[in-house]
Amino acid sequence: MFRQLYRQFIRCGLTAVLILQMTGIAAAHHILGRSASGLSEDSNTPSSLQEEIQIGDYLVNYMIFPAFPKPEEPGQINVTAERTDSGEAFDGKVTFAIQENAWYAALGFGSDERILGVQAPDDHVFRQRLVFPGRGEYLITIRFEDNGEPYVIQFSVHIGEAAPVSVVTMAIIALAIALVLISLIQRRRLMSGKVRQSKPNQA
Repeated sequence: MFRQLYRQFIRCGLTAVLILQMTGIAAAHHILGRSASGLSEDSNTPSSLQEEIQIGDYLVNYMIFPAFPKPEEPGQINVTAERTDSGEAFDGKVTFAIQENAWYAALGFGSDERILGVQAPDDHVFRQRLVFPGRGEYLITIRFEDNGEPYVIQFSVHIGEAAPVSVVTMAIIALAIALVLISLIQRRRLMSGKVRQSKPNQA
């Protein structure tokens, strides 16, 4: 019975670590560039994140400025959207939203989504200013609608210096400590059982 629970615990622990590892890899964006003071695409400073994806009938390009976003400092998101069939730029409105993307957000904790603004195009570019409240992972959501069909793009961005110990590392350490404790408890029970068995023999 105890050995079965022990094996199930190990399997669950390893599965949790693998899920956390895969989640971290999928959500991570490597930030390139150098320190920045400008916030626009006209600056010589590269953006912190630039992606081009196809979603439905649109090719969407988004980027974040400056190169190294910091807490409590102004930043900007630029978005362009063009139809894949005609190259025509989307001329509606785009909604920008943000929320914390910490590991505990998947468990239902953390802050709710907050609307940053609803922007109309400026020379075919949708620009949204924002200020990140603190260090950590944030989930940015971009929404627009065309002909009654919703389009949603989500991506994560890390603000500030990375934590010295990642969530995956903490999970591995916690699992190792739990395994050591279970091993000690099991050894103690075995020793107690041997002592009980030896007492009737001595009598």
